[in-house]
Amino acid sequence: MDFPSPLLPGRLLRRYKRFLADVELDGGEVVTAHCPNPGAMIGLNMPGLTCWLSKSPDPKRKLPYTWELVEVPNEISGGFVTCGLNTLHPNRLVAEALAAAAIPELAGYANHRREVRYGTNSRVDFLLTDPERSACWLEVKNVHLRRQGALAEFPDCVAARSTRHLRELVARAEAGERAVVLFVVQRTDCEAFAAAADCDAAFAAALADVAARGVEVLVYGCEITPERVRIARPLPWIDPGAGLRR
Repeated sequence: MDFPSPLLPGRLLRRYKRFLADVELDGGEVVTAHCPNPGAMIGLNMPGLTCWLSKSPDPKRKLPYTWELVEVPNEISGGFVTCGLNTLHPNRLVAEALAAAAIPELAGYANHRREVRYGTNSRVDFLLTDPERSACWLEVKNVHLRRQGALAEFPDCVAARSTRHLRELVARAEAGERAVVLFVVQRTDCEAFAAAADCDAAFAAALADVAARGVEVLVYGCEITPERVRIARPLPWIDPGAGLRR
């Protein structure tokens, strides 16, 4: 996914009311940007961090700037890593990757439909179909939390909606169809993934449960620059019941 125009660098002053962020651009102008992330953003919202904004050409937008990326320190390397925080991007990234057959586990389906109704008042992110195989119900989750070592974690706050999605997926798996949850890690300093049980014990328990009942768990990391973001490589995940899984 290429950004349609060059991102603007700046310095984060504060993130507030969940969806707002004040940023001082490199030229000194202070702007209020839309923060497209409803989560806690642990470690990503500290004042002083370098961040990157996109600017919409639409003159009718109340907030023309959107906060897209942030640079955070990495205590292991001693440097900084660029993280994507826009929770709308993973679905776009997955759509591009599916079209390019860049996720081998999900390749070979003739049709990719988005936002298909299923379960109890839910919409699945992608429904993959093909005349030669059973349907694949695919949920996509954005990951940006890293607290220890090179471990990516999800969620960073209570995620009741995501837990409901897992339950909807297991119903599809038990009906004989394929069901997959794909975690897209929007940072480049992680080598494995685990559920953050201390942030949401119910989600962590549900993930382990549905994995044991037929839901496939995939994790992919991204390559991230101020010019583009793309899905790059698979990562293993830590299943409490089965250890490290690839």
